[in-house]
Amino acid sequence: MTVSQFIRKARFRSWEVLVERTRYKRIYPRLYKSYWHYKFSKKKEVANTTCYFAARPNPGAGIGHQLANWIAGYWFARQFGLKFAHIPFSTQKWEEFLGFGVGEKRMDELKKEGYKVRKLPLFDEDKPEEIKRVKAIIRSYAGKRIVFVAEQDQYYKDQFGVKDDIKRKFNEAPARRNDRIVYDPEHFNIAVHVRRTVVIDGKTIEEDEAVRALRWLSNDYYEKVLVQILENIKVSKPISIYLFSTGKPEEFAEFSKYGNVRFCSDMDEYTSFLHLIRADLLISSKSSFSYKPALMNDSIKVCPRNFWHSYPDDRKWILVENDGTFDVNKLNEAI
Repeated sequence: MTVSQFIRKARFRSWEVLVERTRYKRIYPRLYKSYWHYKFSKKKEVANTTCYFAARPNPGAGIGHQLANWIAGYWFARQFGLKFAHIPFSTQKWEEFLGFGVGEKRMDELKKEGYKVRKLPLFDEDKPEEIKRVKAIIRSYAGKRIVFVAEQDQYYKDQFGVKDDIKRKFNEAPARRNDRIVYDPEHFNIAVHVRRTVVIDGKTIEEDEAVRALRWLSNDYYEKVLVQILENIKVSKPISIYLFSTGKPEEFAEFSKYGNVRFCSDMDEYTSFLHLIRADLLISSKSSFSYKPALMNDSIKVCPRNFWHSYPDDRKWILVENDGTFDVNKLNEAI
């Protein structure tokens, strides 16, 4: 790590701590230049049609988390009537693989064109007073050349509000020309994502027990869900099962008895992500790594009901209780 990288990282962490400690105190919005611009500007009621809105994919997080950041930026740009500015993902490989920046104005381009960057305070999408304050800040800049950047990890619960947009972007990305799918098109291909150790760019991320407990689902859960699917779904094709996890194949030996099962530990994260999207039926985990592919998957999704993001009210989305039970009648309604 260079000296400049160290200083930048230290500043980022210091700011992060300051935000955490003041978020629910009166002083919090006063930490932002944009707030003071609003306070000292003549009140404007006109719409802001000149500015952009962006959210930075957290460079220290996994791709599922980064996608949640990007999606929040795309969604709130639309909600606030602003143009969207793209901030690239943490690596060029993910940037090209997803293709979400194609056709979008990038924030670094806007800065070269003279746009100023102003960060917005965090807001709770369910608190009208906080939304009102952010809208007032945005209006105060009407007519100016500003890129508003959401505070890091601005939350947007209903991520599915932009699912059609991200699905289109992914399918039209130039990188799709290089996709290689191992699924047999003559089979009904079930993908199972089992969240275990988090690995980002080849590095294992240590998680505390509280985080692991929040996201953990046992092998029994996945097996119970799979058995109910195999016993109840009516498809004319033979069924193949693909298990995706950072765990080792021997940790999932009990799944071998269910026929044509492949453990995909040899696939990298890009190939795994692609196959979760293209599965005929996806069993997701309590993980953004399978929730985001579920948003881009055209087929059946069987997902844990107890999760921190929401699901669309759609027959292709089937929600499972913590004990692994769900309404099996919905399987054939979803086909």
